[in-house]
Parts: sequence; structure tokens; C-alpha cells
Amino acid sequence: MERNDDKKHQSTLNQGEENDMETFGYKEEAYRRFFSVLGYIFTCGFLWLIFYWKPEWHVWAHCVPCCLQDADTILLKTTDEFEQYFRKKVTWIQLQNLNISMNTTSAQPLIADGKSLINKAIRKTDLKVKLIKFQKICYVWDEEEQQFHRAGVLEDNLTCYDIHTKFASGLTSEEQSIRRSICGPNAIEVDVEPIWKLLFKEVLNPFYAFEMCSLALWLAVGFIAYSIAVIIMTLISIIFTVHDLRKESVKLHNLVESNNSIKVTIRQKNSECKEVESRCLVPGDVIVLTGKKLFLPCDAILISGACIVNESMLTGESIPVSKTPLPHNNHTMPWRVHSGEDFKRHVLFCGTEVVQTKSSGQGQVKAVVLRTGFNTAKGDLVRSILYPKPMNFKLYRDAFRFLMVLATVAVIGTIYTVAVFVLQGESPTAVLIKALIIITTAVPPALSAALSTGIMYAQRRLKNKGIFCISPQRINVCGRLNIVCFDKTGTLTEDGLDLWGVLPSYGNCFQEVHNFTSGTTLPWGPLLEALASCHSLAAIDGTIQGDPLDLKMFEATHWELTQSPPKNNDISSSSLIVKPGKEKSMGPAEGIAIVHQFPFSSSLQRMSVITQEVGQDKRAVFMKGAPEMVIKFCKEESVPKGFFQELQYYTVKGYRVIGLAYKSLEEKTAADDNFIREDIESDLEFLGLLILENRLKPETKPVLQELSTANIRTVMITGDNLQTAITVARTSSLVPENSNIILVEAEEPSGMSSAKISWHLAEELGQSSEVTPMSINIDIEGRTILEEAQGNYHFAMSGKTYQVVLQHFQSLLPKLLVNGAIFARMSPGQKSSLIEEFQKLDYYVCMCGDGANDCGALKVAHAGISLSEQEASVASPFTSHTPNIQCIPQLIKEGRAALVTSFCVFKYMTLYAMIQFVCLLLLYWQINILSNYQMLVQDVAVTIVVCLTMSLNHAYPKLAPYRPPAQLMSPPLLLSVVLHVLFTIAIQVYGFIVVQQQPWYTETPDTTCIYGNISLLNNSALNYNTTSNTHSSFQVNMSRKSYETTTLWPLTTIHCIIVAFVFSKGKPFRQPIYSNYAFSAVLLVQVGICIFLLFADIQDIYNVLEIVCTPTTWRVTIFITLVITVVVSVLAEELIIENRKLWLLIKRFFNYKSRSHYRKIIREVEKDQNWPPINKTYCTKPVIRHTKEKSEVYSNPAYEHNETLK
Repeated sequence: MERNDDKKHQSTLNQGEENDMETFGYKEEAYRRFFSVLGYIFTCGFLWLIFYWKPEWHVWAHCVPCCLQDADTILLKTTDEFEQYFRKKVTWIQLQNLNISMNTTSAQPLIADGKSLINKAIRKTDLKVKLIKFQKICYVWDEEEQQFHRAGVLEDNLTCYDIHTKFASGLTSEEQSIRRSICGPNAIEVDVEPIWKLLFKEVLNPFYAFEMCSLALWLAVGFIAYSIAVIIMTLISIIFTVHDLRKESVKLHNLVESNNSIKVTIRQKNSECKEVESRCLVPGDVIVLTGKKLFLPCDAILISGACIVNESMLTGESIPVSKTPLPHNNHTMPWRVHSGEDFKRHVLFCGTEVVQTKSSGQGQVKAVVLRTGFNTAKGDLVRSILYPKPMNFKLYRDAFRFLMVLATVAVIGTIYTVAVFVLQGESPTAVLIKALIIITTAVPPALSAALSTGIMYAQRRLKNKGIFCISPQRINVCGRLNIVCFDKTGTLTEDGLDLWGVLPSYGNCFQEVHNFTSGTTLPWGPLLEALASCHSLAAIDGTIQGDPLDLKMFEATHWELTQSPPKNNDISSSSLIVKPGKEKSMGPAEGIAIVHQFPFSSSLQRMSVITQEVGQDKRAVFMKGAPEMVIKFCKEESVPKGFFQELQYYTVKGYRVIGLAYKSLEEKTAADDNFIREDIESDLEFLGLLILENRLKPETKPVLQELSTANIRTVMITGDNLQTAITVARTSSLVPENSNIILVEAEEPSGMSSAKISWHLAEELGQSSEVTPMSINIDIEGRTILEEAQGNYHFAMSGKTYQVVLQHFQSLLPKLLVNGAIFARMSPGQKSSLIEEFQKLDYYVCMCGDGANDCGALKVAHAGISLSEQEASVASPFTSHTPNIQCIPQLIKEGRAALVTSFCVFKYMTLYAMIQFVCLLLLYWQINILSNYQMLVQDVAVTIVVCLTMSLNHAYPKLAPYRPPAQLMSPPLLLSVVLHVLFTIAIQVYGFIVVQQQPWYTETPDTTCIYGNISLLNNSALNYNTTSNTHSSFQVNMSRKSYETTTLWPLTTIHCIIVAFVFSKGKPFRQPIYSNYAFSAVLLVQVGICIFLLFADIQDIYNVLEIVCTPTTWRVTIFITLVITVVVSVLAEELIIENRKLWLLIKRFFNYKSRSHYRKIIREVEKDQNWPPINKTYCTKPVIRHTKEKSEVYSNPAYEHNETLK
């Protein structure tokens, strides 16, 4: 029973998706709420603030656990490593006002689809719906399954048959009203937050809350001037932050607002069509595409007709994409599973533009609404901006630990303070105030602001270099990148392709190459028809648009493309017509009409079209795609015997090769417009190879060489041919000339044969020498994962091999990845999977792509940088306005500079806190404290100004061959902090003790400079009585003049400047300190003023700063002490802390090895004499993997919110 109750109390939201969460049911109790309100009152709102930061504590304090069905409060917990909690109140929707019959029973569903979530969510007894809203998504309570499900989408389990039969005719008005009430309006609404609300949220940040408490304390003890200065700085920071937030909110609001008020035509159940606002659309509605240009306001499944869509919002490329209708068949599997990875060819995505439609016969072009609002593809992109995932980085984790160390120091200081003041008989108020002061000193409130300043400067520098960042926290992560993955086409190579020629095939032999630059034209025939018709081009506003490859191919024919209908009425009026140009002689036909198109699919690696000669009934099918894929559909006798040799010849030279094939359709098949792709694409005749040249971008080779010199791995992940990828890798220096490329080939198990994996040198493929491979039958999965060495070789593999390795040779995958350099024929889902596998090996991964099919990988990588300036860039943390890979070294340089700056600022703020902390502890010993203006000079004139200028150093122009450290809790950094804390303790204790031993020292110093004759001091004339205030009530101004304060203040103030100078690192990650003119000037001015104040005998200054005059010899002693401190600090940093050779020697002495996974693999494989196993084949029994895991390998999360990435 307990288990069942617990199961009802807990469930999973978005199960199987990337953003799945655990849900817990709670019910609010009146007495708990009453005691909580009392707690708010007695703690002056502090308890409420704690509950605001910790929503789970709020729920646990106000509610008791209960089953989800009875819950009025839901606690959500993320399942990732961050384990964030969210509190949501359950709300109810009343449907009675929709005039629905109250006599409806569960046997009589309220809507046509009885199995629909909407129907199961309605409580039939009172027509109410229970729901919660989380991050713009509505989740309704499923009475049958007893859990929450996402509303605003059609169910995933619908088959193709269900969609056509249940929704093709439209919805009734009543059903539309029900769905609209539950799913909400179809709008991506990003409200512009009011300024007061942004201010309120910003002020409630824990950092500002801690600062407010500190300010309240400082005002209470009389540090008015200092508190006002800090308040002004804080307000400026808050104003700038709120301004930026408001600006981004307005920008995002304007970006999506235009999509919320579009007029669309819908079809209702009574066959009536009417025009409505797009806000009124609900899942299941039928949209009629009238042929006008339209920005789609929702995601929809095309069920009849065809259309051409501009998906630049999603893919980053303004290339028309052809959409085909969902097949109407009786398959029992869900429509998405049936369509496979290419289900998107049937889906019209929100925000994309329909530029052209084509009806089938006399019918309408219709689409069923699949998702609305924030459930859509565009809505998901907007949500990723509104609710970004927290960044998991060692620096941020260590920062929290380091603050805990400082908090521990603060506790020790508090105990010391209480002990000293209680023993001196101070009042409890004074003890409390001074204990709180020591706490706020040890844990600097300005630390977070100081760190964010450096990130802000780095973001501005990146923007000046044409790199836009929407996730500033990732800039620091860029400083740790050690592997960069590149897409090939459009990234490493030029976007455009130059047509080199075509290699015709006749019979089973290749003919002479036809070079298009020769000026001769191809004769009329299947090959020319294939070049003219097998493409996805479209005539839009009189301009031919489409894929660059298709454009080059079509332009080479010198044909024309029109939308005009021919005279023969048996061809659809919206068919594309291609015909010879005016200067070309006419052939046997007037032209060719493209009757049907099977669009190109990256997973299928091919496309095909069905054509009909104008004025004739003759139809044919033409196929174009990867040569290896095309020949699978061709008759064996039509494929030339030397096919693979010719293919390799051109791919090795770096050409992009496309295979062409065709067949004439039988009259029976040609007369039927319900084409089945499997039947059409069979028994084709191979026509030849289309050869295109893809040139490297001029920036590619220098950048790759620069990254290689910096010991940053470079990897190519492309959808192109493997041999072409290898050639590009060679010519671009991605793989060094003297390095061997080893091809890894794997085969899936078939029948009784097991899975196989083999290794061959790429250079051996074209040689005739036959090497008998060794076949070793072993249990691969039973072996220990060995480790890969960075040897003089690189692995290259195809997407097919990667899949097999991932499924059947999992233990070999890490060994292959540490030396894998070329991954070809990779699908979008495989790209994302590969990035994650690299991350599992503890690599910091950067992904660079042109936006097409790379969005998933860009989102998954530690740093994804898109070379596209389209709206798709919102999914990528970084976007380069310069479409080449020069942005990569710039990003890494700025990341390294920002990371080092963060360490510098962190160390400085820590030392600044410790310097003041030690100073206060010494003064507390004499029941004294620094004065208001002494604190003001240290905190504002020195520290705040230093923090604002220290981060201005630009990145060093050359990439170092090693990375900056990423751990705050590392020996060098801890030693640096400890050494400098010891230095400050030494000089302050020295000054504190030695000044008391001077012959002129007295506890009641004179306020005038009369050190001409030391014996003339008249201490009795002073009005100070240090013991009179000991037992008095708490005074507002607790400081008093003393020689200790006069000694410690210049020591600590100038020491703060010294550590700022010492910690401001330059080469090899930042430019030298002298190049930071503002910071250098600040340090010089600060030191000059401090030395002036040290030696100047100006009584007014002494009165303001509450210091006393000392002999010149003592001031010289202080100055010499500080000079020695500078020398010792610089030597300690340069000879010990920053001495890389010394730390490497220490590591070698203690035999310290990196604990990164990939480093372990490298060390182990270096000892393996049998790796890599060239000319060997490993076999193993198939390893059964769960279907869910398999789908994760192939999934493309770029635009789909409900596909999981591991």
C-alpha cells in the first residue's frame, strides 16, 4: 500500500524527453500557512525571502504530501545534475459556460476523438479540467493515467490513418471551443516585463539581499559616506542590468509579436471555410493554404497537396524546402515512427514562410494543426531563450566552495570578536554589530558584481569582433575548449559549388568526362533530363531559388524553369515546367513537367522526381544522391564495373560527387498519382556521376594550423562523402600531411553473422595488393575499456560505422574517439550524439556550423557558434557575423582572457577581504575599528575602481599551447592566496607590534604634528579617555584615533593596490598590464595619492581620515615595508605560482596524472602495442540495446522539443 501511495504522490512530467521532471503532489494546510506567516512577521520578511530562493522549502513548510489527484500544489524537480525545484499551484478550468450538456458520460466523449487527451482530461461530473502551467506550457491532468500531460499538441500515438480520418474534415465549433479553453490561445506571447517587476526580482537576488543587510549594518554603525557610495554603485549596476533585461525583453517581444496576429483560413466539420485570427487555432484544426505567402502561426501536418517553404528561421539558410503530404495508409504504427527521421518533410513549422503551394488535382492544400503556442518549433526556440539551462562549470562550482571557506573564516573571526569584546565588557549591541561587521568583511558582497564585470567586458569585445553572445556565462567555458568540431560545407569550404563536369555511363562502362567549361552541350537524353529536372528548385517571384548544388546543376543545362501550365490539361496547372532555353535547339519534347517530388533527405541521402514530357503521356523517375546510395536502387548490370575506383579517384581529389539514375515508368504506374516511394525507386538505370568542386575558404587552413599549434584538436563532422571529407581534411591541414588516416568500417549483424569492425589504411584502398585480414572472434563488450594514444594516425569513419560502434562495440568507442578526426555521412542526430560522446570523455567541445542541420549539435556543445545570422542563431550561444572560422580562435582567446580575468578578480577580492579582515581583528584587540573615511578610501577609491578597470585587458593575440586552469581549488591558486594572506598577516602584525615599541608611542596620541622634539608631547592635555567608553552604551562612531590605526591603514590600503598589480596577469592569455591604460593609470594615481597621504603633514587630511602624525622615520619604515612586500609578492607569483615548469616538475615528482577520462585512455593505449589493429577485423555477438537508446542516437533535437538527447 505504501508503494502505491508513493507512486500516486510522485510522477514524471515529459517522460522520455530532454526536459523531463519529477512531480510531487502536496496539499496546503491552514495551520502550516498560519505559522509560516507568523515566521514572516517575526523575521521581518527574511523567512519569506528564504522561501523565495528555495521553493521546495516553501512547499514543505506550507503543505503536506498527498496523491497527485488530490494535490493543490505541485512541486517539480529537474532530473539533471542541477536538481532545480519549482512550485506551481493547481488551477481548474470550468467548461460549463460553453453550453456543453451536463448529461455527457464517459461513454459519450465530448469531442470526436474519444482517446484524445482533451477528452480524458475533462472531469465529466462537473465539466472541469485540472491543470498546471510551467514555463509557458500548459499541462492537464489525465484522469485515466493519473498524471499530467502536455496540452496544445496532437497525441504522438496517432497513426497516419487517424490523422486523415479524424481531422481531415475539420473540427466542430463546440470542439474548437473546448480545445481553445484548455490549450489556450495559439500565440507566442513574450510579455515586456514592467520595470518595477524587473527591479523587484533583481533586488531579491541573494547577492543584493546580502549587500542590503551589509549596508543596513554599515549605516547603523555610522559608515554613512561609504554606504552611500556603495548604494550608488549598486544602483548603477542594478539600473544597467534592468536596462539590459528590458531591452532584451522588448527585442524578443517584437520578434515574436508579428506571428501572433495572422489571418488564416480554416475548414470546419460542415465543410465551411472561414477566415479567423491565428490566435483561435487549436490542435486538430484544418488550415487551408490558399496559395498566398503566409508565415505559419503554428506547427501543422500537411495532409493534401504540396508546398514550398522557406525555413530560414530554423535552418539559417534561405533555401526553399519542399513539403509533401502525409501518406494515407493503414499502418498501425504512429505517424512519426512510420515516417522515420524524415517526418519533418510532412511538417510545416511555425515561423516558416509558405512561398508556394501546389494542389493535388482540384483539391485544396490542407494541413492539420499539430502544435500551438509555445509547443511549436518557434515557441521552443523562444522558451530556450526565456529559460536557459544553468551552466555547469568547475569555476562556478569551486566559487561556491571557496565562499564556504571564507564563510568558515568569518565564523572563526566572529568567535574571536565575541570573545574579545565580551572580555572587555562591551555591551551586547556592540558585540553583535562588530561581529556582523567582521562577517561582511570576510565574505565580500561585491564579489559577484566584480566577476560579472569581466564577463560583460569580454562580451563587448566579442561583439566588436562580430561575435554575438546570448549566453555570457559560456564565455568563461570557452577558455577551456580543447576540441573543435567543424561542419564541412559552408564552414570549412565555400558555400557555393562549381560544376566541374559529368561522367556519363552507358551500358556498364563510363564514357568520357563531359566538361561544362568546354562550351559543348549535352545531347538530349536521360542524363540531360536528370540534370534539368531532378532538383527542388522553385520559381518564386520570377527568380529561381533553391539549394546551391541544384542551382549550379540546372544552370549548366541552360534550360528555363517556369510555372506556366502547358496546353495539355492532364498536367497540373501548378507543376513546374523545365524546357530548353531560347538559344538551345528543341528536343523531341517541348519541355518536361515535374509531376511529383520526393524531397532530399539527409538520412536517406537521396531525392527523386517523377516527370512527364509536355504534350505526351511518357513519364519517368529520376534519382540524385550519394553515389553509394544511388547504386543500391539501380540494376546491377547498369552499374559500371569500375564504379568504386572512379568514385574514389574524384573524391580523393576533393571533388563532391553526386550519383544520377533513372527509369521510365510503366503506363499503369504513370497513370496513378498515388506514388509509393519504395515502388518508384527501384530497378533504376545508372546514368553517371555529377562532379562538383568545393573550394576551401581562404581562412580555413591558417585557422586550423593556428588551432593545431595551440594543441587544440580539430574534428570534421559532415554529411558529405567520406573520401571527399578525407581529402578536405588533408588539404586543409586538419589532418597533418605526415599522419596516417585509418578507415574504420563496421557492419551490423545480419542473420547468423555477428557485427564486424575492421581497420584499414586509407592509402591502401586504391592499391591492388591484397592483404588478408586477420579475423579475431572475441567478446568485445567483455573487455576493459583501453585508452587511446595521440599517435601519428587519425581515424575516419562514416555515420553508418558510428552507429554500429555505438550499438555493438561500445567499449571501443572511447578508443576511436580520442583519435577520430573525420566523421562523414553523419545525420543531424548523429552529430549531436557524437558531441555528447566527446563530452563524456571530459572534452570541452566547441561546435561550429553554418546553421543547416547543425542546430542540435550547436545546442549540445559547451560552446556552439553558428556562422548563420538568421533567427536560427538564437538556438546557438554564439553567432558570428563573419561567415568563416576565424571566429573560433577569437572566441577561444577571449574565453581564455575572461577565464584568467575571473581568477584574477576572485583572488583580488579574496585578498582584499582578508587584508581588511586581519586589520579589523588587530584593531578589535584594542577595541578599535577603521574610521568611516578610511573604509571609504579602501572600498571605493581603491577596490571598486580596481574591479572596474582590472578586467579591461584584451586577449593575447597568440594562442598558447596550453589552457588556463579551471579550478579555484587548485594547488597553485590556493598557495597564491595563502602566501599573500601570510604576507598581509606578517606586515600588519609587524606594524601593529613594532609601532607600540616606539619611544614616542602612546595610547592617547596628540592630533598635532609636534615631532620636532619628542619630549614636548603633552599627553595629559588630550581629552581621549580610552576606558571611559568601554562600559558605555553603543556609540554610532566606534573608531578612535590611534597609532595602530595610523600604521595599519596605509599598510592595508597600499597592500590592496599591490595585490591588484601582482594578480593582474598578462601573457600568455592576456595582454600585458601596461596595455591596459586605464588600469595602469588607476594604479599609478592610487599609489601616488597614498604615498602623498603617508608623507604629507596636512592637518585637515589627518582630521578627515582620523589618523595622527607620526615621525618621518616611521613613515619611511612603512614605505620600506611596502616596497619589500611588492618585491616578495612579485617574486612569489613569478617564481612559484606562475612557474609552469616548476609545477610540471612537482607533478612529475609526485607522479600526478590527469584524471580526465580522455587522458586516461591516451595513457593506457600508449602501452598497447597492438593498437591500432590495422588490417584486422573484430567480430562480436550483437549487443541488444533498448529501442529508446537507439532512437537517441538518430534523433535530431534541433527543432523538436519532445525528442531526447542523452
